[in-house]
Amino acid sequence: MSTDGTTPDTAAVRVSTDGATPQAAATELDRRRPGDGPTGAGRVDALVARLVARGETVAAAESLTGGLLTATLVTVPGVSRVLRGGLVVYATDLKHTLAGVDADLLAERGPVDPDVAVALARGARERCGADWGLSTTGVAGPGPQDGVPAGTVYVGLAGPDGRTDVKKLSVPADRATVRATSVDVALDLLWRATA
Repeated sequence: MSTDGTTPDTAAVRVSTDGATPQAAATELDRRRPGDGPTGAGRVDALVARLVARGETVAAAESLTGGLLTATLVTVPGVSRVLRGGLVVYATDLKHTLAGVDADLLAERGPVDPDVAVALARGARERCGADWGLSTTGVAGPGPQDGVPAGTVYVGLAGPDGRTDVKKLSVPADRATVRATSVDVALDLLWRATA
């Protein structure tokens, strides 16, 4: 564990901008986002182009992002070649009935859990017939939920041959920033997985 309390699978994100509006702030955050993938408006385009070139598809199961991840992908013309669909499973029971997350897992650990994130990604992949599944689950805020602090997020990925990954985020920010950061991390996770 590092001195800032993070582990190799945990990202502590502290965000501030001078953006006058949420849209201006999001643009600034996108411009400054770390990572080795493309940035800015071309970032999602490059990911979609990569999936097209690989002949692969993607689907999402979203909780706290409420469709924002899928909506971000849909901004790219021609995304229908790679996007199979998305499930918005905001309510805990829908994580089981629509995405296939084990009911006992949800009862034991709650919806904000790394294994739930992986199960959601697998569910999106399987239920939508995609090569890759992405998921987001967490607490957007402003307050805690069932003892889980606001800004706690798990982003999951499930891919071919049983491959999975999950990232934990701690984003001490407003709801919009927590949700946008979750989408960015999900897209980056898929970018790195398909490199």
